[in-house]
Amino acid sequence: MNKIFITKTTLIALIISISLSSCDNVSSSVEVEKKPETKLKITTPQPSPKATVEQRVGLTDVSVEYSRPGVRGRTIFGDLVPFGKTWRTGANSNTKVTFSSDVSIDGQTLNAGSYGLYTVPNENSWEIIFYSESDNSGVPRDWDDTKIVAKTSVEVYSMPMNVETFTITFDDVSSTSAVIGLLWEKTYVGIKFEVPTDKLVSETIDAVMAASPVAGDYYNAAIYYRQQDIDIKKANEWMEEAMSLTEKPAFWQLRQQSLIYAKMGETEKAIAVAEKSLELSKAAGNEAYVKMNTQSLAEWKTE
Repeated sequence: MNKIFITKTTLIALIISISLSSCDNVSSSVEVEKKPETKLKITTPQPSPKATVEQRVGLTDVSVEYSRPGVRGRTIFGDLVPFGKTWRTGANSNTKVTFSSDVSIDGQTLNAGSYGLYTVPNENSWEIIFYSESDNSGVPRDWDDTKIVAKTSVEVYSMPMNVETFTITFDDVSSTSAVIGLLWEKTYVGIKFEVPTDKLVSETIDAVMAASPVAGDYYNAAIYYRQQDIDIKKANEWMEEAMSLTEKPAFWQLRQQSLIYAKMGETEKAIAVAEKSLELSKAAGNEAYVKMNTQSLAEWKTE
């Protein structure tokens, strides 16, 4: 009896020992799978923060990436930024300008792409330089004149107020050109560039007209041709096609058609269409079109 009891006791103890050992192994395995420690990082504001400005000019997208230093009680041009020395046009990395299509600056063509914008400030004028390398930490140590893709000189304008933070703007924006404005301290200079809007639009019109144009395509092409003085007879042809495909022309559409007739010298047709536009604009409660049609009718009826 004692032998049997000892054997059972030994067996039970062995089973318990194995179970405990297994639990220890599981526990040990869990402890090994530790999550990586998160390292803290101190972030502070930059004295010359980054900025990006964007503008669509005609059909060309233009962006400028730059850093914005402050005056902070200093004398800027002629001191902090010396006259006659090439400047990164901002702070930190050089200022970068990107064009989505080819553009023209002072008769020089810049292909679509990004360029470093460097300047040489002087008291009465600045030299403007577009450099083919757009990502430099300031002015390149190994400056290469062969990488200058466009260069021009612009006049300096003195401003009546102080601009604390260096600022780049897009000014005098039209469908064919704009001016990149540089403002800091009491100085303003503007860099005019031109975009090939007519070329881009004409290419689009040609492609659409060669495919399957709808009423809206004829209408938009007609308006563009009238506004840009390209071909008023073609504009009239397209507008009449647009109206024939439109079940109920709206007052703003009739307004555009009347302007095309007037430009062609067909005053009677212009008056008839303008009167329809006036009637519909009154019904719609659109005072702006009521005023425009009324003024045009008064002008055309005296011719």
